[in-house]
Amino acid sequence: MKQELAAISLVVDDYDKAIKFYTEKLNFRLIEDTPLSETKRWVRVAPPGSIGCSILLAKASTEEQASRVGNQTGGRVFLFLHTDDFYRDYENLKRNNVLIVREPSVEEYGTVAVFSDLYGNLWDLIQPA
Repeated sequence: MKQELAAISLVVDDYDKAIKFYTEKLNFRLIEDTPLSETKRWVRVAPPGSIGCSILLAKASTEEQASRVGNQTGGRVFLFLHTDDFYRDYENLKRNNVLIVREPSVEEYGTVAVFSDLYGNLWDLIQPA
C-alpha cells in the first residue's frame, strides 16, 4: 500500500494576498490557481524543490472559518519547513521582513527558527541535523 499526503488546507482571507506572501516572501511556487466559481478558487503553493505535499490556500467563506484565519492550531507551530541551507533561507526571511518569532538555535534534531506568516500562523524553519 502507498499513501501520500497531497495538500494541507490553510484558511486565508484573500487569495491574491496569500499568493503574494508565499511566492514573494517565502519563494514558494504557485502550482495551481483554478477558478471553481465566482468566489472560490483552487490555489496551491509549495516550496521550491518540493515533490509531495502542497498548501491549499482556502479562502474563508463563513464567519466561523474567518475566525480561524491565523489561528488554526491555537498558537502552536503549525507548519514545518525543512531546508538544505538554513542561513540562506533565514536571511531571505529577514530580507523580506518576515516576522521572526524565535531566533535560530541549534537543537539535537537540527538548526531551527520560528517565523510567522502574514496571518500569524507559526512555522518552524529547520535544517535537519
